[in-house]
Amino acid sequence: MSIKLTETDIQNIIQGVLKNIEQNLPGAQAADDAATGQAKPESAPVAAAPVRSNGDYGVFDEAEAAIAAAYQAQRAYAHHFSMQDRERFIAAIRKATLEHKETLASMVLKETKLGRYEDKIAKLELTALKTPGTEDLETKAFSGDNGLTLVKDGPFGVIGAVTPVTNSVETVINNAIGMLAAGNAVVYNVHPSSKACCAYAVKMINRAVQEAGGPEHLVTMVKEPTKETLDAITQSPKVQLLVGTGGPGLVRALLRSGKKAIGAGAGNPPVIVDETANIERAAKEIIAGASFENNILCIAEKEVFVVDKVADDLLFHMLNHGAYRLDDRELEQVMSFALEANVNETAGGCSLDMKREYHTVKEWIGKDAALFLEKIGVTPEKEVKLLICEVDFDHPFVQLEQMMPVLPIVRVSDLDEAIRLAVEAEHGNRHTALMHSTNVANFAAFERAIGTTIFVKNASSLAGVGAGGEGCTTMTIAGPTGEGLTSARTFTRKKRCVLAER
Repeated sequence: MSIKLTETDIQNIIQGVLKNIEQNLPGAQAADDAATGQAKPESAPVAAAPVRSNGDYGVFDEAEAAIAAAYQAQRAYAHHFSMQDRERFIAAIRKATLEHKETLASMVLKETKLGRYEDKIAKLELTALKTPGTEDLETKAFSGDNGLTLVKDGPFGVIGAVTPVTNSVETVINNAIGMLAAGNAVVYNVHPSSKACCAYAVKMINRAVQEAGGPEHLVTMVKEPTKETLDAITQSPKVQLLVGTGGPGLVRALLRSGKKAIGAGAGNPPVIVDETANIERAAKEIIAGASFENNILCIAEKEVFVVDKVADDLLFHMLNHGAYRLDDRELEQVMSFALEANVNETAGGCSLDMKREYHTVKEWIGKDAALFLEKIGVTPEKEVKLLICEVDFDHPFVQLEQMMPVLPIVRVSDLDEAIRLAVEAEHGNRHTALMHSTNVANFAAFERAIGTTIFVKNASSLAGVGAGGEGCTTMTIAGPTGEGLTSARTFTRKKRCVLAER
């Protein structure tokens, strides 16, 4: 017997099936009204009962309270707000970020003492304008003789997130936009060296959401983050997904939780410049990426391998575009205070491999190039953005993810040597690599060999996250766990709704 279904019939049945799926999946939240076809128009959002707590716009003294508030907020979010509501809240976050960017940049610089004010402004603008929202979510439909199947992006619920000091506020905002777009709430355990500026950002986000008609505490954090508060978040049954940026130790800790974990790890991005490259453009782009934020970004150019035939030209153009070349004596002076041997603690930033001979000195990470020159008694004739030095492959500046405005340059005989050394220097992080060339075959050879999440051609590293390049922006690049550049869809679980026609 054939049953003819109208579009209204199909929608009603889909609603019922989705509801049953939600109710029977362990730990699942109820589907939001938009997913079930009952979205309220943007002009008339449904007001949810507010989550009352002692939190200060999302900032809590105790991890358990932050988790509980986010859990209640997410339940209200899932039950009472549509996809249009989500996008309205995200638009409010974007607007607030742009309005507060100067304050946020100043606070971050003052608290973390890393990077450059103008670059932080640029990062905040990029985060506000190019982080994907609900448009990143997908619904796939399969129809045929046997009926209709929908595969949808649904929320996890509450996400526990750990943020780095290098991209502190930017990660809070970037993650919040993506996670809220996917229908989740988030509780942060931020880097302790950025807790004040992150608290300001969390309060800003919650005010923006509430003023746009949303629930309290969709974004929460612990006021005084510690290892104990992190453990409380990772072990809480109310937290369904973990997302973190840090070294291998953090990623392993998240994976040991028994929950799904998205881990963003270290990078030591190599750059290859071959003999076919536009050398002046390569010099300009390398300096732009390596000097941005004084090289604290994990995507930034950390070491250059240049074919000997064009090495002198590259150095010449780099000097013309804001670099200062350290001679051997000056390089030794810089090493004497910026590096230390056999230290048992990581120096900061994303990570450092403890097996290597040197570490960067924490106090010099992310400092202006001018301060390095001042320390060694050099007064440059013009503004210096980046220090460059010609070294051998085994030099610690090549091997370390040093996050200072010091860029080592290694001469190589040919492309094969460049690729071999670049792969070794990247240390299997599979994070970011760059190449300047006009030979497509050379690009392909390096890309196959390096296998990184981001591979940038003929541009600065910033193009890899949408600044000067196409594509979206992210501050969480999940190389270790394989998700790559995260966005709203990364923070969803797939739900299949099957309607069989008989």
